[in-house]
Amino acid sequence: MLVDTHCHLDFSRFDTDRDTILRRAAEAGVKRIIVPAIDLQNCADVLTLAERYPSVFAAVGVHPNSSAVWNQSWLNQVREFAKHPKVVAIGEIGLDYYWDDAPKEDQHSAFLSQLNLAADLDLPAIIHNRESSEDVIRLLSESALAGRERPGVLHSFSAEWHVAEAALEMGFYIGITGPVTYKKADSLRDIVSRLPLNRIMVETDAPFLAPQQRRGKRNEPAFVAYVAEQIATLHDLSSEEIARITSANAQRLFGLVLDD
Repeated sequence: MLVDTHCHLDFSRFDTDRDTILRRAAEAGVKRIIVPAIDLQNCADVLTLAERYPSVFAAVGVHPNSSAVWNQSWLNQVREFAKHPKVVAIGEIGLDYYWDDAPKEDQHSAFLSQLNLAADLDLPAIIHNRESSEDVIRLLSESALAGRERPGVLHSFSAEWHVAEAALEMGFYIGITGPVTYKKADSLRDIVSRLPLNRIMVETDAPFLAPQQRRGKRNEPAFVAYVAEQIATLHDLSSEEIARITSANAQRLFGLVLDD
């Protein structure tokens, strides 16, 4: 059993074969898939997907690259979307200094506002961080989520060990994606080998970041098994044990029911 805790299954690259993709995921043992939104329109899209497929759950929120001219009225819309019974998190939210799609002040306002909304709703947050680690950790520490029992997950972790350590100290989980399998990703593998097993999530971030075995192709939920296999190797455990542990972590953080 596996849980893909981050997959953009609503994206147009899956429009022609989404049912087939989900069938392959089920055959690979992927029991649940969490689909995060990236903007307000997308929130409605991921909820429609979650309503259609029993194995699919949703996160709602405004991605940093969609946060230009952030307006606090947007927060009320995210709050309304979050009332849906298949919403398990606020996300994908965070900071992104790689792309120049939104001013930093707008990103900061959107991020902190949504972190506090997650705390108010007692939901975890799915955190995006690209070349913005210092400010991500600072805003996490300033938010109402810090120190909570299930504050959230740093999605597709690619920062340095001290960033993971700071997040772990605040109670956050660490999401691991396909790059952990890449030939030159020794530093990431070293970090993953040091992570406590009860704080690791496996993700695809599909259709992006396909693992080494499928690199250059469209990623999909079934491929999360390659991520689990790499983590198993790093921790000297079986793939089945890592699947069990990471699924239990996802169940604990997101409140998922896995035994149907």
